[in-house]
Amino acid sequence: MKALVATGRAAEPVRFAEVEQPRPGPGEALVKVEAFSVNRGETFQLEAPRAGWRPGKDVAGLVVQAAADGSGPAACRRVVGHPPAGGWAEYVCVPTSSLAELPDGLDAVRAAALPLAGLTALRLLRAAGPLAGRRVLLTGASGGVGHYVTELAAAAGAELTAVTASAERGRRLVELGAAEVVHEPAAARGPYDLVLESTGGAALPVALARLARRGTLIWFGQASRTPVTLDFFDFFKGPESAVVRHFHYADSDVPDGADLATLVRLTREGRLTPELGRVAPWAETAAVLTDLRERRIRGKAVLTLA
Repeated sequence: MKALVATGRAAEPVRFAEVEQPRPGPGEALVKVEAFSVNRGETFQLEAPRAGWRPGKDVAGLVVQAAADGSGPAACRRVVGHPPAGGWAEYVCVPTSSLAELPDGLDAVRAAALPLAGLTALRLLRAAGPLAGRRVLLTGASGGVGHYVTELAAAAGAELTAVTASAERGRRLVELGAAEVVHEPAAARGPYDLVLESTGGAALPVALARLARRGTLIWFGQASRTPVTLDFFDFFKGPESAVVRHFHYADSDVPDGADLATLVRLTREGRLTPELGRVAPWAETAAVLTDLRERRIRGKAVLTLA
């Protein structure tokens, strides 16, 4: 089959290659990929790829071979999936625990934008606990996770302040339910009951300072790729006895497939909106990756194989 493989070269991070079609294990289905989306973490991995690794964690398509153990969707079912890797290809094996069926009316392009960003947002807010009436500060809000978090948190009753450098994306976040948009954490008017922090570097201590006494900061990313420095005594200036919690979306007691089914349902009901920055044929993947690196695309980039 045809697949995109990592080159390790910045100018052309992926190329097409002929590889063996994967053979599903007992608890895996073989999916014919119709669309896949690109995640920030994958773009980082492409800079120095591991030997044998192929990108692709967010896919949507058709089950062409059901799992041998009888689990998961039957053949000819349309699905969205979250494989460990290898989804930028004509076919991919996906654990049935990481698949959800798609209803009529939800196309593969929008579905492919759901998995990693949607799972992160859903589980992040689950970790945050009840949101009704709470003041929330969200940094790095213009990405895929930020859009989903904004929409879900606002629907749950949170008063959310979104931090984004883009005025255009800020207007969209207001449409999705943000109570306020600021362009840097220092402009946020605390105190906040909850801070959701995804940029790291200098932004995290500034966001932490806006936290209320005994509040919680959930650290779910480091998009700046810059380590954080914290001063113990700074906590006494406002966020006294605060909790700083590390978050990884994959550390979940709920299977991916169950949470994907929730995301599919919310999307079908119009309560969750995949934000598509670009939709292109997969022959243009290398160019799309370059545009993502140079921040010329806002929202999810989805590549189609049809």
